[in-house]
Amino acid sequence: MKFSQPSLFIIFSILSIFGCKSKETIKDSWTKSEILFEDSGIENWENKWMLDGLKAKVVNSNKGMELLAGPEQGENAHHTVLWTKPSFEGNICIEYDYTRTDTASNFVNILYFHATGKGDKDFPKDISLWNDKRKVPSMSTYFNNMNTYHISYAAFGGKEDSLENDYIRLRRYHPKMDGLTGTDVPEDYFNTGLFKPNVTYHIQVFKFDDTIEMHIQNKMDTSDLLICKWDASIFPLYNAGRIGLRHMYTRSARYKDFKVWRLL
Repeated sequence: MKFSQPSLFIIFSILSIFGCKSKETIKDSWTKSEILFEDSGIENWENKWMLDGLKAKVVNSNKGMELLAGPEQGENAHHTVLWTKPSFEGNICIEYDYTRTDTASNFVNILYFHATGKGDKDFPKDISLWNDKRKVPSMSTYFNNMNTYHISYAAFGGKEDSLENDYIRLRRYHPKMDGLTGTDVPEDYFNTGLFKPNVTYHIQVFKFDDTIEMHIQNKMDTSDLLICKWDASIFPLYNAGRIGLRHMYTRSARYKDFKVWRLL
């Protein structure tokens, strides 16, 4: 089939508009109206965060806050999650600088947001009331007992080295479901080429009603960016809860200038 020049121009324009990657500057669709939480990462992390995982470490320095999971692959006790002490309600933007300090080629980092317990006697909505149940931070403890959104990023397969096959994926947990089955929110983003070790990326995650976006920008290369977009309206809305930073065993990264904004 042959296309005329005008037709080719239209097709190219559509692909340019809807493609994930863009060399244009990222523009926010919403207004950051009020800052709700702020941590430079330099001061003592215990002032604003709480830690799941007995084998994890958090190290503050002038470079930011480094979260290090335990070193033993396959041991659930070596996972970790770092939670904000406050909870956040409504439409928010989560913003921070992220630098991988590991060279792993498997396992994942996860951003949790609007996280609450499932609301029964053993797992009340306030997750700080059952911190003791997460001393060993097995993944199943979270997806079986929490209502939360989850974004996997700087993520690789768990069974073999897969450095060239990274992915970004949004999930929405629901304790009444069968584990992770049915928690995926379309669509996934594969082979992004982002999150190289020791390269700093500026991340913004926007959650506005059922629309969720993740904007990722290499701070040293303006052409190296990605915008991921999801429509989560296939699920009931989660609208309040804590924010968590999860590292599977062997994974580490540094966070700096972590902020949470109210969106209008």
